[in-house]
Amino acid sequence: MFRKIIHLSTRREGDIINLTPQVAAAVRESAVLEGLVHLFVMHSTAALTTIEFEPGVLADLARALSVLAPDDAEYAHNTKWGDGNGRSHVKAALVGPALTIPVAGGGLCCGTWQQIVFLELDANAGRERTVICTITGE
Repeated sequence: MFRKIIHLSTRREGDIINLTPQVAAAVRESAVLEGLVHLFVMHSTAALTTIEFEPGVLADLARALSVLAPDDAEYAHNTKWGDGNGRSHVKAALVGPALTIPVAGGGLCCGTWQQIVFLELDANAGRERTVICTITGE
C-alpha cells in the first residue's frame, strides 16, 4: 500500500480543482501497475467526483448543485451554528467525499475526457484542504 497526502488551498466556494495530474503522479511514484486508487477528502464541506474539466460543464455542475441546495433556502445547520454554510454540507453529502479509480498498466483508468476533481463547496471558503490518496495493488 502507498499513501500520499494532497494539500490544496482554495479561494472561494465553487472552486473546482483538477486533481488528475497529482493522482497520476502518485500512481507513478507508487510503482503499482494493477490496482486501485482511493481518494478521500477530510472535510464535510468539500467533495470529489469525475467530470470533463471544461468550463461549460463545470458551470452546469455548479448550477445543478445550486438547484439541489439553494443559497436562499433555510437550513437548520445555519440556525444552530450561525455559520451560513448549511447548503455547503448538503452539497458535499450529495456528491460525496470519496472516489475510487482503477489502475492498469501503471496508469489511471479514466475515460478520454474524464478528470478527477475536488469541489470546494464551503460558503466560508478560502481554506486549506486535505485529500488522502491511497494506492493498493501490485
